[in-house]
Amino acid sequence: MVKTEIYPIERKMSEEDLNRLIKSLERSAKVLKKLLFVRYRYNGDSVEDATKKIGITKMMDYLWQKRWNHDGYKGLIPRYARKGPSKMSTEQKESLKEKLKDGQFTTAQVRDIIRNQFGIEYTMKRVWTILKKMKMRHAKPYPHDRRRPSNADDILKKLRYSSRGWIN
Repeated sequence: MVKTEIYPIERKMSEEDLNRLIKSLERSAKVLKKLLFVRYRYNGDSVEDATKKIGITKMMDYLWQKRWNHDGYKGLIPRYARKGPSKMSTEQKESLKEKLKDGQFTTAQVRDIIRNQFGIEYTMKRVWTILKKMKMRHAKPYPHDRRRPSNADDILKKLRYSSRGWIN
């Protein structure tokens, strides 16, 4: 049996405003941690001691210290990559999707198709991401042995396995 809430939460702001506020404060919390590190260093703590107090790796602390020494407070503010508009238009993506439905292509082949057909250069990782967003399946190509006979499945069915190995 589920308990009923005694004290329901009051909605003081919209969910969108709440999410925006949380996002801004997350950034502030990250800056606060870095400022605490700087304060520990000001107070004479070694990088290792400050690292233990904050609970991060020594490598990150050296990076923060380098940014602090170079840019001051601005160097501690997180630099998130800005995601710009896609290089490919919606129509180009639809055209690519139609072309890929006909056969099986590797990621490298898809990258070449995009380069040749649309003149857009992408990394392999980005092509993989585009294919995933299109809900396309991906797999490693299966290597085919040129020496394999065309009726290999039939030959295998005719053979039977015993404790001594395969028998005709």
